[in-house]
Amino acid sequence: MNAAAGDGPDPAEVARVVAIALAEDRSARDVTTTATVPPGSVGCAELVTREPGVLAGLPVAEAVFLRVLGGDGRVVRHARDGDRVAGGRLLMSVAGEVAGLLTAERPALNLLCHLSGVATTTAAWVDALAGTGVAVRDTRKTTPGLRILEKYAVRCGGGKNHRLSLEDQALVKDNHVVAAGGAAAAFLAVRSRHPDLPVEVEVQTLDELREVLAVGAPLVLLDNMPLAETAEAVRITRGRARLEASGRLRLRDARAVAATGVDSVAVGELTHSARVLDVSMRLVAGPPVGAGRQM
Repeated sequence: MNAAAGDGPDPAEVARVVAIALAEDRSARDVTTTATVPPGSVGCAELVTREPGVLAGLPVAEAVFLRVLGGDGRVVRHARDGDRVAGGRLLMSVAGEVAGLLTAERPALNLLCHLSGVATTTAAWVDALAGTGVAVRDTRKTTPGLRILEKYAVRCGGGKNHRLSLEDQALVKDNHVVAAGGAAAAFLAVRSRHPDLPVEVEVQTLDELREVLAVGAPLVLLDNMPLAETAEAVRITRGRARLEASGRLRLRDARAVAATGVDSVAVGELTHSARVLDVSMRLVAGPPVGAGRQM
């Protein structure tokens, strides 16, 4: 699988995040490397997985290396974002000054491991829901500053993106309902102000569901409903709106949630709790790698 082959990360966003990561590390003054690596030493490094997973962020890691190594740096990717890989898989070869390789190592791995962890977690949900017709979508529960890349990683894992920002679509949540005086009132207020914008309404009870269905809400988020209540919500709706389950969902319950008949699940853990994919960098002996791809 290579879900992201034609949908790479935005180069401008990659450049922004890489600059922040390197500035955070104060990479211009790597005191350990300058003390231990002879000036002008040239070498090669390999990035290798230590466990199976789904890749995301190889172009980002490459950008880190090229930013540090400059024009003399060379990178060859041996895999692509969206690939499912086994442990021990060679992902990338990098050649350049050893000092630059070591300075770039941690920022490159931080981003690659995290984004691949998001993709791997997403793929586990996609696999669990396979054959049900239920889509898995992310949320805005993202790492500040990394939302665009994390949502890219979700796509690499086969998931779908929810809204990117507060202006992409309206999501009427419980506090909006309180502020507006009811779920239906909140939906109608948004629809009146933004008639062409997609609107999703969060409900916590079946009575709220009936209320928003009566005013034509096209997409309803069932927040923290038990399975039996979710199934009843599907029966009540009878196809009049698309239904999305959300709220502390766990992978072990994915197929049970899908069996209720909802159209999608919104899963915060794709981005806020994904475990990193373990990838390491090792210096290796041998000839320099061939010419790599520039971003």
